[in-house]
Amino acid sequence: MNRLGMLVDLAHVTVEVMNQVLNISRAPVIFSHSSAYSICPHKRNVPDDILRKLNESHGVIMVNFYNDYVTCSKTANLSDVADHFDIIKKVAGAGVIGFGGDYDGVTRLPEGLEDVSKVPKLVAELLRRGWTDVEVKAALGMNLLRVLDEAQKVRDSMKDTVPDDIPIPYEEIENPCRTSYGYGDINAGAVHSLSTVVLLLTLTLQTLLK
Repeated sequence: MNRLGMLVDLAHVTVEVMNQVLNISRAPVIFSHSSAYSICPHKRNVPDDILRKLNESHGVIMVNFYNDYVTCSKTANLSDVADHFDIIKKVAGAGVIGFGGDYDGVTRLPEGLEDVSKVPKLVAELLRRGWTDVEVKAALGMNLLRVLDEAQKVRDSMKDTVPDDIPIPYEEIENPCRTSYGYGDINAGAVHSLSTVVLLLTLTLQTLLK
């Protein structure tokens, strides 16, 4: 994904995967619609130690407006959402924050943020709480644009990198949530291992012939 210039979005992954990706990704990553775990300890939210890592890697967390992730209950209001902005800013700085309302994917929204027309009210609340114009503009879009730009720079720096096209053996990823789609028949693991060997031999020959 780094090589292709694709953004890595960690909004739906476990803390273990968050750490794994932050440790290996050369480009900044995003949480496209997540909030602060310290306020609402929901598995979809981001713990403080991850927020600090996100700051170090220049990524962005875009605050989700879904009530269940804002207050861990069915009700919330605009002030509750602003609290998430404040705590993330306190832990990791204003440079990692974005707006990730998730208006097209949730069933409950805070009082005062029922639709996108209400977003200026949240901006006004942040300004009232002492956020600067520069910090608000960064959260509204400049932080995300920076991440996009940096992801493209990483892509350009990896233009001569050979893609890692060696598939993972099916038996190593088999679990109740995964199908065998793309692996052929029931002997996919064996076939897969053979195709891996063939690919490695081909790459070796190509290297020797250069």
